[in-house]
Amino acid sequence: MKGDMRIDSHQHFWVYDPQRDSWMNEDMQAIRRDFLPQDLLPLLRQNNIDGCIAVQAGQSTNETDFLLQLADKNDIIKGVVGWIDLRGGDIEKQLEKYSSYTKLKGFRHIVQDEPQENFLLRDDFCNGISLLKNFQFTYDILVYSSQLKSVIEFIRLFPEQHFVIDHIGKPDIKNRKIEAWQTDMKEIAKYTNVYCKLSGMVTEADVNRWTVADFTPYIEFILESFGTGRVMFGSDWPVCLLAASYSQCCEILEHSTEHLNQDEKRKLWGENATRFYHI
Repeated sequence: MKGDMRIDSHQHFWVYDPQRDSWMNEDMQAIRRDFLPQDLLPLLRQNNIDGCIAVQAGQSTNETDFLLQLADKNDIIKGVVGWIDLRGGDIEKQLEKYSSYTKLKGFRHIVQDEPQENFLLRDDFCNGISLLKNFQFTYDILVYSSQLKSVIEFIRLFPEQHFVIDHIGKPDIKNRKIEAWQTDMKEIAKYTNVYCKLSGMVTEADVNRWTVADFTPYIEFILESFGTGRVMFGSDWPVCLLAASYSQCCEILEHSTEHLNQDEKRKLWGENATRFYHI
C-alpha cells in the first residue's frame, strides 16, 4: 500500500455529544456537529489525499471502538490512533485484545488537559507506555508547549518506543513566541524515535487574521530540526475549521515547503506517515 500515497496523518471523526464534547465551547460553533468519513472524502479528493489517520478526540475505549468500526467500513481510514487507559492494572490484557485490530496503530492521551504537571512521568502511565512496543503500537504526544520539558524527560525513558509530537508541540504562534519552544523542540528532535506532525498550527495562530508567513518560521525550524524523514502532514480537520479550511491547511504547508525536492515532499506528504504507522 506504500507507493506515493498522500496521507493526512491527523484528523478526527465524531457524532456530536454536548456532554462528552464539553471541550467545544461557545466559540467553537463551527465544529459542534457530526463529522464523519462521508464529510471528509470530498476534501481528500479535492486535495489529492489518498487516506487518513483517524485520531481519538474522546477518552474512552468506546471512542476507540467507534473509530475502528468506521475504519472497517471506510477504506480512506488507513489507521486509527485510539485511547486506552494506559494507567490501568489490566493494561497488558487490554493491549493484547486490541492488537488483533490491524487498523489500530497506536494510542493517545489528552495530556494537555491533565492538571498534574508531570502527568507523563507518572509510574502507572509509564508502565503502560513501556508495554506498547511489544505490540508495535505508536504513541501520539499531545501537550501544550509549556509541557515540553516533561516530554524531554519522558521520551528519554523509552528509546525503543515510536513517538510523534502532535501539532508541532503547540507553540504560541498568535503572539509569535518561538524561542523557548525552539529550545525544547530542538532537544526532542535529537531522539530519532520521535517524529513530528506539521498539524494543528492554524488554531494556535490568530484564528481571524493569520497569514501563511506566520507559520513559515515554525515549519522551517521543525524541518531543520527533525529533517524531512521524521515529519508528516496533518490537517487536524475538523478542528482546523475554527481557523481555516481543509484546503488552506494543505496550501500553508505546500507554500512553506515549495523549496523541497520531490523526494522530500513525498516523505512529508505520505511516506513518513506510512512508515511510522505501519500502513
